[in-house]
Amino acid sequence: MSAVLSAQEIQQYKEQGYLFPKYRLPAPLLDRLTKGIDRLLGTYTDVAQEDLANPHMIPPTEGAHLNPFMETARHAPILDMVQQMLGPDIVLWITRVLCKPPVKGREVPWHQDGEYWPMRPLATCSVWIAVDPVSEANGCMRFIPGSHKQQELYRHHQANRDNLVLNLELEPGEMSLHDVRMIHGSLANTSGQRRAALILRYMPATSHYDRSLVTKRKDNSPFNIFDQPLWLMRGVDRSAKNDFAHGHELWKKRYAGGLALPKGSEG
Repeated sequence: MSAVLSAQEIQQYKEQGYLFPKYRLPAPLLDRLTKGIDRLLGTYTDVAQEDLANPHMIPPTEGAHLNPFMETARHAPILDMVQQMLGPDIVLWITRVLCKPPVKGREVPWHQDGEYWPMRPLATCSVWIAVDPVSEANGCMRFIPGSHKQQELYRHHQANRDNLVLNLELEPGEMSLHDVRMIHGSLANTSGQRRAALILRYMPATSHYDRSLVTKRKDNSPFNIFDQPLWLMRGVDRSAKNDFAHGHELWKKRYAGGLALPKGSEG
């Protein structure tokens, strides 16, 4: 492991619950990721494009030529940063493409992610990577620094907290890391510019992803917490309880068609 983050950056994450690391994705990987998102959005139109789950399960997921989402999730400097936060045993439990379309991208109210998640002990480091330029106008994410320090989870966050808020404006390839208990939300996209990002969520393998704590969805939604496909990215499963087979076949079937070719590339 390389020490990508400084001691000061690690301390900021612990104190504030978030970090904007100096590291940014290399241009070639960002280009592959951007093209992958464009193709993903053009291929899988059966769900809202503001939230597409687990694109890292698009084939190929292993070998020399990974899909760009899995390639990013396995990118050594990202795993190095996560390791500095969570320790050497790391599980990737979900990826998501969050895309606010121009003009009509909806606002996301204040919330804590951990309110909905079944790993115990509750622990996740989320890596939020900007693919498009991200600004207040096109719906940037917003943090309340230090809000992760309360151990209990709050179920509703309706108050206007503008005097406490940090707006997350990023250039493509820049990223943030944030704690599972961080209170955050995002603005509506009122601009003419798309806001696309890839989010990677990792948990320490000392935690157990306990599916008994959630109910399997009965609708046809391709996204549910119960069927998340876990990947051991580094180390060993210290909990000795995590199921690294559950959900994989479901998601392989979901994405069996791969990614559509870009327009104009046929033949």
